[in-house]
Amino acid sequence: MSERGPINPLALPIADAAKLLSKAGARLIRVEQIEADVAAGAPTNDDGTINLVMYAAWLSETRGQSRGD
Repeated sequence: MSERGPINPLALPIADAAKLLSKAGARLIRVEQIEADVAAGAPTNDDGTINLVMYAAWLSETRGQSRGD
């Protein structure tokens, strides 16, 4: 992640979001995966950054729909 100061989980550039999610999880998250989610309707801030709370909620909602929940 960049050396710009504190991380704001409510406004992360996509590349930083991918790095953070990869470090926090058990698998590699690629920038292209998040970009594909954004293209599929994942929410972004007006400046194109990712709000991790909103992104996680969107992922949960869309994954539930694919399972028929």
